[in-house]
Amino acid sequence: MTDTALGVTHSIIGQSWRWRRLSADTGAENLVPDDLVTQLLLARGVTRDDLDRQRTPTLRGFMPDPSIFQGMDAASARLADAVEAKEAITIFGDYDVDGATSAALLVRLLGALDVPVGAYIPDRLMEGYGPSGAALVRIGEAGSRLIITVDCGAQAFDAIAEAKAAGVEVIVVDHHQCATRLPDAFAVVNPNRLDEAPDAALHGNLAAVGVAFLLGAALLRTLRARGFFSGRSEPALLDLLDLVALGTVADVARLTGFNRALVTQGLKIMARRGNTGLSALMDAARLAKPPSASDMGFALGPRINAGGRVGKSDLGVRLLTTTDPQEAADIAMELNRLNEERRAIEAAVLDEAITASAATANAPVAIVSGVGWHPGVIGIVAGRLKERLHRPAIVIAIDEAGVGKGSGRSISGVDLGAAILAAKECGLLTAGGGHAMAAGLTVEAGKIDALGAFLNERLAADVERASGDKALLIDAVLAPRGISPLWCEAIESAGPYGAGWPAPRVATGPVRIVESGIVGTDHVRLIVAGDDGARFKAIAFRSAETDLGQALLHARGNRKLWLAGRAKRDDWGSRPAAELHLEDAAWAD
Repeated sequence: MTDTALGVTHSIIGQSWRWRRLSADTGAENLVPDDLVTQLLLARGVTRDDLDRQRTPTLRGFMPDPSIFQGMDAASARLADAVEAKEAITIFGDYDVDGATSAALLVRLLGALDVPVGAYIPDRLMEGYGPSGAALVRIGEAGSRLIITVDCGAQAFDAIAEAKAAGVEVIVVDHHQCATRLPDAFAVVNPNRLDEAPDAALHGNLAAVGVAFLLGAALLRTLRARGFFSGRSEPALLDLLDLVALGTVADVARLTGFNRALVTQGLKIMARRGNTGLSALMDAARLAKPPSASDMGFALGPRINAGGRVGKSDLGVRLLTTTDPQEAADIAMELNRLNEERRAIEAAVLDEAITASAATANAPVAIVSGVGWHPGVIGIVAGRLKERLHRPAIVIAIDEAGVGKGSGRSISGVDLGAAILAAKECGLLTAGGGHAMAAGLTVEAGKIDALGAFLNERLAADVERASGDKALLIDAVLAPRGISPLWCEAIESAGPYGAGWPAPRVATGPVRIVESGIVGTDHVRLIVAGDDGARFKAIAFRSAETDLGQALLHARGNRKLWLAGRAKRDDWGSRPAAELHLEDAAWAD
């Protein structure tokens, strides 16, 4: 039995189609075929003896003991001391969604414990990423002698040393890759510490908000053991899972294991709309139904990110911590406006980045730079460039002083974060860090060429290996009539889907194109008809100028195609329908 799906060895975009899971094993003595959800779980690496746990991912089934992580017990004990003494605490967060949700979670939890707590989010343009010594000292002088950094701090050696010299204690809660040496903080809680035990290192895919949630659990356990709650109620940590789910999905953390449980349960909390700010943001995004993981990644997350990218960096954490409906509505509308502004800026930078990338056509890593590019959108542009070029991409915005702020996105199998750390240790970068799939950096403009040479040499073999076996993995083949709301509902039980836990990809056909055209700026919209008489809509996003888009737009006569993509519910019409979000196509004749 071949692993090639539908005989497609060279699609329109030049790849083969393969079955995600190829096995004749039914796992049953009577050879009864597996049900759909079982097949999807097995195709995502679940073993048969773990099927029951994976069907309903709960915290009880997946949550690790927080104490397995280095620094966790010290951090929770110090926080418990602060709670009992009612010390002022400041949460120092990053300006993205993971930073905002991490900060909001700890602000809300500590606030419920009657601790004087506030949040500090640095300005992206004026202060840059992560804590500076000046900022930490200034916070200490204002009255907070205990600071918790979230989604940053793992590389803040000088800043934390300066804070310590000024008598300010810092607890680092992060998930970015660590160097051999750690900052001289009171505690560093990070599953990606190099000295973590294997059982803790298994959770290296946690977003920072997941680590913050574990710290919250450890804190409550410590306070419980001290009898702190003997005369008062305990805060409901589980009610903050909506924040954890949002930060996890928006940070593109792998939705496997504990992360999948966090998002599954967090979606249930989010559906209740108990967080005033999140409810207002859902209204601004016109989400009338309970949100999905996809909604968090494509509707809610970008709006919160917009504050840190092109607006005021603290808008996200203010939205997520307010209990005032009017304030929440005002901030949500402002974030909605900033998101539209961000899209316009992003489009302009992306056009220039695509043009510049032509010079990197033969390089394993696409590194592009431009003077005056807005640093708030370079991460998104890097992601777009990676999708377009199918290789790691780094986009660098150079300011008037000749300093470049860069953001990179990688492909599966290529650890960009480790390479950026290595470049920093070699003196090519002023600052840098990240994780396998994403990284940030600061570089002098004069060193960009040397950085490119270093990264291309270091990553060439990994990129070649990751790209050499390029294939589109197919979960199922459906007749055209099978692209329906019924299919969309049937697959939900194996979700939530996201990074590391991909939504089922289907192939369908043969079909002929009845109508085609461009919608928006560069999306290709189709109506196709199958031999079974069924018609459905399909759309290929950001594809008008690609080989795929051009083929779809210029298909002639009765030539038939196999289509591959993900079926999505379409509730805009008078009755439920489904459409196919296209990723590839192949000629069927």
